[in-house]
Amino acid sequence: MRSFGAVDPVKVALAGLTTMALGMAAALNADALPVIGGGTTYSAEFSDAGGLRADNDVRIAGVKVGKVSEIDLEGDRVLVSFQVKDAWVGDATSASIQIKNVLGQKYLALDPRGEAILDPGDPIPLRRTTAPYDVLEAFRDLSKTVDAIDVGQLARSFDTISATFADTPADVRSALDGITKLSGTIASRDRQLRTLVANTRQVSQTLVDRDTEAQRLIQDGNALLRAISTRQQAIKDLLDGSKRLATALDGIIADNDGQLGPVLEQLDRLTSMLQRNQDSLAKGIAAFAPAIRVLTNVAGNGRWIDGYLCGLVLPTFGPLNEKGCFEK
Repeated sequence: MRSFGAVDPVKVALAGLTTMALGMAAALNADALPVIGGGTTYSAEFSDAGGLRADNDVRIAGVKVGKVSEIDLEGDRVLVSFQVKDAWVGDATSASIQIKNVLGQKYLALDPRGEAILDPGDPIPLRRTTAPYDVLEAFRDLSKTVDAIDVGQLARSFDTISATFADTPADVRSALDGITKLSGTIASRDRQLRTLVANTRQVSQTLVDRDTEAQRLIQDGNALLRAISTRQQAIKDLLDGSKRLATALDGIIADNDGQLGPVLEQLDRLTSMLQRNQDSLAKGIAAFAPAIRVLTNVAGNGRWIDGYLCGLVLPTFGPLNEKGCFEK
């Protein structure tokens, strides 16, 4: 057996570096590994990305089955690459970009169809994909367009058109008068319109910037509603149990009414008597206190009784009791 010192250190170093390189490559491409990775990689062609971004969810029937890995522009179409794990994707599958929440976040929805499994090398064609219309982008474009409009020039153009068609029939003149009034209204409300559009742009941008917080808020609200629903069932069970207990107690009282009635009646008479004689009982207790104190003094010196007898010999019969019991 060859000793460790006889091994060529260059070969050991090359083997170690190769192992480290393979480990780093596997760590950086963990999602692409067949067992521990993120699943099978597919692709789909879209006419517009529609606000879809990498790491957005991929869902089938509302259930998350993967995520979007990459979005590339290829010619006149957008190629979206995504990963799907533990889900069947057929060769006639269709894809669409859907809105996840009110803040405009998107996800890729798949409708798996077909009889055979979709080949990962064949992208879902453009005819089986649908891109949404982004409302937030539309508001942004509207604000830019309104900002670029020269309202004064627009009003003067409408006035020129109205003056040009001044000699036309009454119906045309009425329509032109309406256009003139509209141009005047737009010109007089220019500042308010610009403020409104600017505020709309700020609101939409704030919603986009706070997308994560708002999504977390919605999730917390769902958790709160689930907790309330759970507590509602617990409260319902408690009320049902209380109702059953009341029914059982009512039956017990009905069964023992013949015995409980006289007992309660006698107890009521006893408490009434004690209430009537409350003052007498108080005086009796107060008068009983000295007797208890004397008895305690007599029997409180050990295992004998210590007492004092006064008046056994009258004061008139000698010097033993000359002053009597009550004189000092």
